[in-house]
Amino acid sequence: MNINVALLKEICEIAGAPGFEKRVRDLVIDLVTPLADEVKVDNIGNVIAVKKGKRNPDGKRVMIAAHMDEIGFIVTHIDDNGFLRFHTLGGFDPKTLTAQRVIVHGKKDLVGVMGSKPIHVMSAEERTKLPKTTDFFIDLGMSKEEVEKYITVGDPVTRDRELIEMGDCVNCKSIDNRVAVFILIEALKQLENPAYDVYATFTVQEEVGLRGANVAAHGINPDFGIALDTTIAFDVPGAQAHEKVTELGKGTAIKIMDAMTICDYRMVEFMKQTADNAAISWQPEILVAGGTDTAGVQRMGKQGAIAGAISIPTRHLHQVIEMAHKQDIADSIALLKTCLEEIDQYDWKH
Repeated sequence: MNINVALLKEICEIAGAPGFEKRVRDLVIDLVTPLADEVKVDNIGNVIAVKKGKRNPDGKRVMIAAHMDEIGFIVTHIDDNGFLRFHTLGGFDPKTLTAQRVIVHGKKDLVGVMGSKPIHVMSAEERTKLPKTTDFFIDLGMSKEEVEKYITVGDPVTRDRELIEMGDCVNCKSIDNRVAVFILIEALKQLENPAYDVYATFTVQEEVGLRGANVAAHGINPDFGIALDTTIAFDVPGAQAHEKVTELGKGTAIKIMDAMTICDYRMVEFMKQTADNAAISWQPEILVAGGTDTAGVQRMGKQGAIAGAISIPTRHLHQVIEMAHKQDIADSIALLKTCLEEIDQYDWKH
């Protein structure tokens, strides 16, 4: 169950809203450059680290996609009292914004809080209504004059929450999808004998429409594709058995489908066989709502790709208290590494 929690913490806590991934991209470049034969950044901002295959006379390519961006916000207005209005970048449940700290990334980083109407002055009707994102504003504790020294419309905003260990789990904002960034880096460290050329791709703007993965897959034109992303673990009080999707501590998840992708049956079977043969714990994943970079990897190459996904069970998704189990993370690293080493040993024609 040992994983490098210090590295995971660094990757999770760094800022990188969709379209503003530079800080996390710079960190990724530093981490993968010693591990790859070639590292490049495409025009949209994806990092592509190439590791050459050892048994690859036909030049086959395997694209691995892990998105770097996290859900966040963008400043849309500064009012006369210095309060900020914002637009969401990615999917939010508005009630999760209550009582949260955020960081506004302008000329310098400023900590703010999500403010809304106090319950003390709400009408009886207002108290029963579900909140909307437009009910919230960001309070920096400064006058408009002070705010405008540092902040302009168009600046990104991320959530403020550190990574901690809780029992056998890690808890932080942005486990989605920084845990996958971590898994891909750790797998590259261990990968000594890849069968085919590996294109380890750290993508941008997944949370707003798989934009980086679409561009990268078109450029790489992979034969095979594996996406890495979190998935729902609804193993909590009140959940029915059929609603859980996955459970923490039951192993890595092998995606069968989500709302945007039906994974190639051959990739699903290859992953299952590989996990079983290597005694790696796994569980099936069917996610009827939501999508991942799997869709871009599968469809945007010139001939399409035989594609699937390794998913990391995560509780409390798209909140600042996302939680993943350390053993599931370790199992995900092991499955990815083993798949990349053994992908040439499977009968892909059946």
